[in-house]
Amino acid sequence: MSNLDPVTGTFSGNRGLQIEEPLIFEQGQEGRTGVDLPAPPKGADRLGGMARKGAVGLPGLSEPQVVRHYTRLSQKNYAIDSGLYPLGSCTMKHNPRLNEKMVRLPGLADLHPLQPLSTVQGALALIDQVAHWLKTLTGMPAVAMSPGAGAHGELCGIMAIRAALEHRGETRKRILVPESAHGTNPATAAACGYEVDAIPANAKGRVDLEAFRAKLGPDVAGIMITNPNTCGLFEPDIVEIAEAIHGVGGYFYCDGANFNAIVGRVRPGDLGIDCMHINLHKTFSTPHGGGGPGAGPVVLSEALAPFAPLPYVVHGKDGFDLVEHDEKGRAFGRLKGFHGQMGMFVRALAYMMSHGSDGLRQVAEDAVLNANYILASLKDVMSPAFDGTCMHEALFDDAFLKDTDVTTLDFAKALIDEGYHPMTMYFPLVVHGALLVEPTETESKDSLDLFVTVMRGLAARAKAGEAQHFHDAPKLTPRRRLDETAAARSPVLRWKPTVETKQAAE
Repeated sequence: MSNLDPVTGTFSGNRGLQIEEPLIFEQGQEGRTGVDLPAPPKGADRLGGMARKGAVGLPGLSEPQVVRHYTRLSQKNYAIDSGLYPLGSCTMKHNPRLNEKMVRLPGLADLHPLQPLSTVQGALALIDQVAHWLKTLTGMPAVAMSPGAGAHGELCGIMAIRAALEHRGETRKRILVPESAHGTNPATAAACGYEVDAIPANAKGRVDLEAFRAKLGPDVAGIMITNPNTCGLFEPDIVEIAEAIHGVGGYFYCDGANFNAIVGRVRPGDLGIDCMHINLHKTFSTPHGGGGPGAGPVVLSEALAPFAPLPYVVHGKDGFDLVEHDEKGRAFGRLKGFHGQMGMFVRALAYMMSHGSDGLRQVAEDAVLNANYILASLKDVMSPAFDGTCMHEALFDDAFLKDTDVTTLDFAKALIDEGYHPMTMYFPLVVHGALLVEPTETESKDSLDLFVTVMRGLAARAKAGEAQHFHDAPKLTPRRRLDETAAARSPVLRWKPTVETKQAAE
């Protein structure tokens, strides 16, 4: 039985209907192709002698091979369509199929960004309606729709703050950033030329108010706070913080990545916030991942609205128009070539209109309810990072794994064998060995109960001394556990054919 695969115990390397799939380059053979094209006509070399002389180096496959390859790869993906996704809205919030139907309507799907304005009045009206919803839900008077993602929105907000300060004739050098903020916050501040001054968290996981006050001064341009923060907690001193930062002439930037927890219940504008980006994928169900497409509109206070980036939609005498120039010279410029991500706007508006204001409020309530259900169901066997209830995320540290020889990473790998994508690990950094679970609002009690059962079972196995079970995990996946240290230090970034693959191709 020497031909048996040592891992699967099968001759094929397959595990039931979990089909083993080689790299596409390993399957390629010269002469195989799924298309039949005529040879290109010979002509003069217009590349200055740089014309290709050898093979392209792409794999040759028949059409069935290509279809099977990508179908099998898709079956190895875990997604919200497969089951509960503990990373929640950060990566994989449910995208209603109604949204996808709307975005594929011919009048919307066939738009081109270079069409004359007179031919895209409906699109501009739709953008204006999305903007209206965002302003209404946040209690802010203006919104910049062009940012292409959350981090892009952060850049927009801080550039607006810098433009406002320059308009006042001031040059300030510091941005205050709590330790519990998203990692992109200090990166954005530094990219805009500011010094990042960190604010520690208190024992309850919130901004240390006294430490914050001690850092205030005339050189502070503003503060960047994620609220609810990355510990899944609401900042109760948010109004005091806003008043204090305004008292020294600075501005309040709020990272709105976690708006999903408070949409319909809290209007950030009422808290004294000057600008806040909104991740449409996190709160309004647009797709996310793979670097795009994305959208990160930024709502702005009355003080910052004049400094919003160009272009923006306005109601003209003959319909909707785009403002491309700021005659007063206050706008800081453009953020991108076109106005924004149209497909994301369509999906977001479909989500808003199908839910209505009362439905969006219920979204926040159900997301918070589900997270607290998980927290309450696991707090006796795991170790909550902070006392009390949470918002949309249940955060645990690794204290419950003490003396078990099981790490947070081990625990997450074992969760894969149970059929779940792991939760967010080791983040936020202020919590040791963090396990951050965000179920979102769409999970039923049945799905939460099964997840809780699995988590309790794994915690019991770890405490029972079964560390080897975790060290070997995952065992039931198409690929075993990788040596992540070696992969990070010696990455293989380009496929090279081995002697075996060459022989197989021949």
